[in-house]
Amino acid sequence: MRIAIVPVSIESRKTARRLLEALPGEAKLLARGEVKDTFHDYDAFVFVSALGICVRTIAPYIEDKYTDPAVICVDSTGKNVIAVLSGHKGGANQLTKEVAAVLGANPVITTQSDIQGLWALDTFEEQFDWVVAEEKEDVNAVIFQFVNKKPVALYMDIRDRGTDYLENTLPPHVTIVKDVETSTLKPFRALIVVSPFRVYPDVDIPCVHFIPKVITYGIGLAHQAGPALEVMSDIDEVVEAHGMFNLAREYCTIDVKADEPVIKLLQTDPYPVRFFTAEELAKVEVPTPSEVVSKHVGTPSVCEAAAILGSNYGKLLLTKQKGKNFTVAVAIDRKYLREGHVEIVGAGPGDPDLVSVRGRRLLERADLILYAGSLVPKELTLCAKPGATVRSSADMSLEEQCDLMKDFYDKGKYIVRLHTGDPCIFGAIQEQMAFFDKHGMDYHITPGISSFLAAAAELRSQFTIPERCQTIILTRGEGRTPMPEKEKLHLLARSQSTMCIFLSAAIVDDVQRELLQEYPEDTPVAACYHLTWKDQRIYRGVLKDLAKMVHDNNLTLTTMLVVGEAIDNRSENSKLYDKRFTHLFRKGKNE
Repeated sequence: MRIAIVPVSIESRKTARRLLEALPGEAKLLARGEVKDTFHDYDAFVFVSALGICVRTIAPYIEDKYTDPAVICVDSTGKNVIAVLSGHKGGANQLTKEVAAVLGANPVITTQSDIQGLWALDTFEEQFDWVVAEEKEDVNAVIFQFVNKKPVALYMDIRDRGTDYLENTLPPHVTIVKDVETSTLKPFRALIVVSPFRVYPDVDIPCVHFIPKVITYGIGLAHQAGPALEVMSDIDEVVEAHGMFNLAREYCTIDVKADEPVIKLLQTDPYPVRFFTAEELAKVEVPTPSEVVSKHVGTPSVCEAAAILGSNYGKLLLTKQKGKNFTVAVAIDRKYLREGHVEIVGAGPGDPDLVSVRGRRLLERADLILYAGSLVPKELTLCAKPGATVRSSADMSLEEQCDLMKDFYDKGKYIVRLHTGDPCIFGAIQEQMAFFDKHGMDYHITPGISSFLAAAAELRSQFTIPERCQTIILTRGEGRTPMPEKEKLHLLARSQSTMCIFLSAAIVDDVQRELLQEYPEDTPVAACYHLTWKDQRIYRGVLKDLAKMVHDNNLTLTTMLVVGEAIDNRSENSKLYDKRFTHLFRKGKNE
């Protein structure tokens, strides 16, 4: 961001210099007299002056909020920062907050939507990488109705980061509608549409249509197809004729077409272009394979297979369409569809604050939260949206859990399956994923913080010690679930690594016996119960007393056992901070 800082007095220069050092992007000091000739050369102007001086300086050059730079004003003492011009569109409001944070000042923002805590509709293009289909006058008409809290309809037929935000922050005067029929829209004064499809409501109310870039083009090209601009125009016409906007998230094709004029044109625009080999494309089952294409390039399909692969095996919205010297198909990643989806989320070790930001956002979005009640605190689900179904799986069989998720999935609902820690570590998700695969259900995994990481944090220990212990073993003792022969505890213990033992408090006598075959009896140990929960308890000792420590304190299965000299070790210093240590690789050469 190119920022001009304009101090207008000797007193204001000190504040200006602070901002010059602290602001991101390309900041430069300007004299007040230089503003006239440079007003549209910068993204933002920061005046350090009285507000009246700022206004009189910029007044002759103001044209349009869509093209004017952001302008803010800082008083000469740095106590107040005022957004003056292009608050949303130009970024003055955000810059005001940033400058106020730098100076420890009071941010003054007067935009109506900010004051009322409403959406800044004119920032959605930049914020969510959407495109607006309407002219700016139409957008302004919708903004007028919206900020004055008139009834507004919101229609969305995809899911992405932006629509998640809209759903989670829906103002009371905005209603989500399922269609844009005249009868549906009668009670509303304005309409907001988020869709890659051409939705034309036959109703006389202001409308703004945001187009998310979520569709993937697969294209096949004749050799030296051209002129390139004409080919791209024809491709766009085909897509538009089938009810979609010609805005692609990505173009995909076969790698042997990398030097074609059309591809070169796309890359200079630039549009994302992704290439696949004939072998990769040939593995994709498509509705309209071609023997001719297979003969020439080694795969029965280029455009359809490329669209499917580019969309992560998504849904074909447009099967192969033939043009004069091209073929085109369109697909969409299923994560963008407002259809059923299962998200397996790692809940973290227990503290609700330790779920990931993404995990929390998904919990707030879910129609069904199915959580492992015996292992995950219910507090993690308190962020559920109104009307969501929240259910513990503690008293449910695997079949009952899967049936419940499929019932919601078949209704097009969003499901979060909440597992303790990180789902990949003793998470019991394998059987569920097999069920999802069998029934063709779309799912994804969001990782979480494992309890072994929480153990290191709560023990204030670094589990890897330079030249002593560089390996962490995550395992469990052998109880009702047999361990593979090569993973017996006494064999793993030979490495003398830091060992984190899950789900083994009930068999601690066997665990201690096996560990003592390799670890010295005075090896530090810790028994960590309900890590990060409100009733967390941690006991330290040595290996010979581990079983007694667990029994005396009645510790249960939700206990992490940690073994190794890394616990509480402060005797070894990392060479990272050793002045004598020379890095093997230096900028510009190998040594």
